[in-house]
Amino acid sequence: QVQLVESGGGLVQPGGSLRLSCAASGMIFRLNAMGWYRQAPGKERELVATISTIGSTNYADSVKGRFTISRDNAKNTVYLQMNSLKPEDTAVYYCNVRGSDLWGQGTQVTVSS
Repeated sequence: QVQLVESGGGLVQPGGSLRLSCAASGMIFRLNAMGWYRQAPGKERELVATISTIGSTNYADSVKGRFTISRDNAKNTVYLQMNSLKPEDTAVYYCNVRGSDLWGQGTQVTVSS
């Protein structure tokens, strides 16, 4: 079965950085586009970034220039590098296989001073 496991979240001050990882198993990772979503308390789940099978990327306007999505097919892992973090980035971040209802358990990111 497909399993996605996110890690790397935590508490950081505004302006800080975090690198999230999503390790995939039970699938042919290189054949699937991947995405990162986030959900803040009381808010709708929001698409943050996507990466295609060949590495093409897209970002939400709110994170452009600050976040970078990447993948390492040899490690079956997708990453989200988050820089210049803002309090409004606070959310649970989820990994997703694009075009599916396959999700990880989420990792909490809290940006606060």
